[in-house]
Amino acid sequence: MEFHYRDVAVKGEEAQIHSAFAADDIVRNRNDVSISKPVDVDLTVKAEGDGSVGVHGQLTATLELVCSRCLKSFTDTYVIPFDEQFKLTDSTDLPAEGEEDDVISVTENLVDLQPYVEEALFVNLPFAPLCADTCKGLCPTCGTNRNEQSCDCRNERIDPRLAGLQDFFKK
Repeated sequence: MEFHYRDVAVKGEEAQIHSAFAADDIVRNRNDVSISKPVDVDLTVKAEGDGSVGVHGQLTATLELVCSRCLKSFTDTYVIPFDEQFKLTDSTDLPAEGEEDDVISVTENLVDLQPYVEEALFVNLPFAPLCADTCKGLCPTCGTNRNEQSCDCRNERIDPRLAGLQDFFKK
């Protein structure tokens, strides 16, 4: 996933990048997320008006997830937008005052998009995956999946300072 900066910025050529990559390393420290299929990358590289190059498109990832409430495995497809802007500079010094922070400075003509694509995927991974917004989760007392069946456990928490009043109302 590379493009030649000068070909796009100076010559005005537009490039299409259609690729796929294995993203196993991105989720290696997560037990609740795995990526079994390669992540599809569809990007368009084109010159912007101010000498910079814009890369726009999307990533499509099929994730195998474990619900954070009921611990059930499920598969979901995420479409992640990708929008980055690159500008060729002489050095990797800090940007001058007034320059945008959103622009990525590059020093080489050949720009490798792989680290930026991996970062976009990593940042957009779900923090606490849910199989459904209405997931009821597991009973904290008996461990029953409350989506499949209900239980008779009483999960009321009574403030210990008021526990004496509970016996008063039973009389």
